[in-house]
Amino acid sequence: MNPLKRFRRPNRAAKPPQAHMTWASQSVSSTITRTGLFLKKQLWVWPIVAVVLLSIVGFFVRHAIETTIKGNVSSGLQTLVELESEMLVKWFAVQESTAESLANDSQVRQTVYKLLETPEAGTPAAIGAESELHRQLATELAPALAAHDFVGFLLADNRKRILSSSHASLIGQSGIDEYDHFLDRALEGETFVSTPFPSVVMLKNSSGQTRIGVPTMYVCAPVRDASFQVVGVLALQIPPEREFTEILQLGRVGSSGESYAFDSAGVMISNSRFDEELILLGLLPDQAGSRSMLQLLVRDPGDDMTRGFRPNVRRSQLPLTKLAATAIEGQSGVDVDGYRDYRGVTVIGAWTWLPKYEIGVAMEVDSAQAFRPLVILQRAFLAIYTLLIASAIAIFVFTIIVARLQRQAREAVIEAQQLGQYTLEQKLGEGGMGVVYKGRHSMLRRPTAIKLLHADKVNEGSIARFEREVQITCQLNHPNTIAIYDYGRTPEGVFYYAMEYLDGIDLQQLVNQYGPQPEARIIHILTQICGSLFEAHSNGLVHRDVKPANVMLNRRGCQPDLIKVLDFGLVKAIDQEDRQKQSDDGMLTGTPLYMSPEAIQAPMTVDSSTDIYAVGAIGYFLLTGKPVFEAEGIAQLLQKHLEESPVLPSKRSKINVSAQLEDAIMGCLEKTRAKRPQTARDLELQLSRCQAAGQWTIEDGDRWWGRHERGLQRAPISTPNNTPITGPLNASLSGVGPMTPLDQTIDVTTNDETGDDEDARS
Repeated sequence: MNPLKRFRRPNRAAKPPQAHMTWASQSVSSTITRTGLFLKKQLWVWPIVAVVLLSIVGFFVRHAIETTIKGNVSSGLQTLVELESEMLVKWFAVQESTAESLANDSQVRQTVYKLLETPEAGTPAAIGAESELHRQLATELAPALAAHDFVGFLLADNRKRILSSSHASLIGQSGIDEYDHFLDRALEGETFVSTPFPSVVMLKNSSGQTRIGVPTMYVCAPVRDASFQVVGVLALQIPPEREFTEILQLGRVGSSGESYAFDSAGVMISNSRFDEELILLGLLPDQAGSRSMLQLLVRDPGDDMTRGFRPNVRRSQLPLTKLAATAIEGQSGVDVDGYRDYRGVTVIGAWTWLPKYEIGVAMEVDSAQAFRPLVILQRAFLAIYTLLIASAIAIFVFTIIVARLQRQAREAVIEAQQLGQYTLEQKLGEGGMGVVYKGRHSMLRRPTAIKLLHADKVNEGSIARFEREVQITCQLNHPNTIAIYDYGRTPEGVFYYAMEYLDGIDLQQLVNQYGPQPEARIIHILTQICGSLFEAHSNGLVHRDVKPANVMLNRRGCQPDLIKVLDFGLVKAIDQEDRQKQSDDGMLTGTPLYMSPEAIQAPMTVDSSTDIYAVGAIGYFLLTGKPVFEAEGIAQLLQKHLEESPVLPSKRSKINVSAQLEDAIMGCLEKTRAKRPQTARDLELQLSRCQAAGQWTIEDGDRWWGRHERGLQRAPISTPNNTPITGPLNASLSGVGPMTPLDQTIDVTTNDETGDDEDARS
């Protein structure tokens, strides 16, 4: 692909006679004219246009702010619910560890074995409140119960018959529905904490009243015999309103944020922070000490009950809230778009499901509270918006004056076309860092290519790179390297440098327009490239972007086929530590079609062998008319450079290729650097020993240029197709799709386009 795009001049066909103009074109032309006159005369229209534009900008700004706030809120909710879940799981683990320790305690096990061996085990007569074994078991468990805040215990055999308990009324009972679920799991060998459930014995509630149905929960552990078989279950009673509820209450952020837990039936198993409000809404009984734990169903009433809405069906017939329904299905998630909670209030929330404990953990905040910063920002933006409208009106007044002054300044610059001692004549091209003009020195009168640094690109980094490119290129004096004449800065702050003006054709265009080249001419071209690169390598410099588009073929001083190597903007100084730091090695740099394996795998280790590999790739391209490797995308192409062996040029070219030239080119394309020519001079000597070396004569060059020189006259060059691809090395290898052209320069050390030296061509 030719990296240089031509300016396409419009086809200036003769204007059709007015008589032949259609009615539609007359109408359009007339409308445009009237609109232009209207806008010029009716100046008050421009503030309205500004308001419309600001409205559009405001919409996108508001959307961006809202998205950011939602993202932050979502992250915060997820973090809180994960923290609550982790705290619960760790608390459960502590309870389970304590229960397992007691169930495996030797004294406790001996007592349990004796209870199991009692002939009338399980009957009140044998294991009554006064039973010696019962008192012994209670005595052995008492220290652990007191230390870990347990309020009771029970011991059941493998038939779920209660053998002993701190509640005498339970001894001897079996088939208690509330106990069956956790006893079954424990008898299967699992240690776990049950969900809170209503007690079947008299317990004291939070108000100190003794009642049945008070929330309770157990941590259960299997008791095993000497053969490790489960023979019973030891369950320790936990008051859920203590640590269990206290952990969940830690999620009460702000005035409406709360965290709570619910079971697989959608019953809340912790206390809500809105218990008083729920009593007023009729969702909880109006009794002293009324709590939402085990009393409230997490269901969607259909609308906001805090604003007077009341559903017309029973609570049990309402659907679960979005949060509860999703969590019970086993899915964790977050919703910041808003949904109704058990009060019908619009909230945002996050949730997770703990499958082992069959508990859902939720974190919810009222939307009005969560997005209050957004409302404040909207009001602030409205104030700014108003100021901007007023400013737009004021700016409009000054725009007329400024526009007139700017127009006069532009006309003066265009008329002067003067940059120090250089007169600008014609714009040649434009790149990411600068623009290139053809000009002449006021005294020497010779054609010169003048590169200017873009005004909007003037910063410390771009200036340093601009100066470094000049300084490095100025060190090179080889006749096949582009020459720098001058460098300076105008009083207005315009950075520029002047270089020799080239009016030839680059090797990319040469092959694109005229196909593969004769073997003798290829040797003639490659030999000159080697000469330029040998000087650079001798000065400790590696070009790193040698490719056909960076090599110009010229006819200068009656000397045909004179080569000029361009674009030292990516050069690496391998013997100077300070320059090495500037070049930011370790990042992928170069052009994919011509990159060596080491430039892909270890960019910090590139040396002169990298340029020699690229010279071989250029020779391959000149000989066959095709690159060494072809691929659909950069990742695939770079992988081929690393792994595949190139097809011999003789098998891809329609012309005969000598074994000597083929060996020289394939030697440059070796994957291992040690197998390539060690210096550009070695490659030059190897090429000189080819049979066709020296057979491309001046007469051959003159004949070629005589036939084709007219075809080389072309329009000024537009922006070079040299857009960089930015990103770290691994992203460049795997994250770039086939849409990226493979003959573009990759330079991740900067966000500017590279290779502006190409604009020195006509």
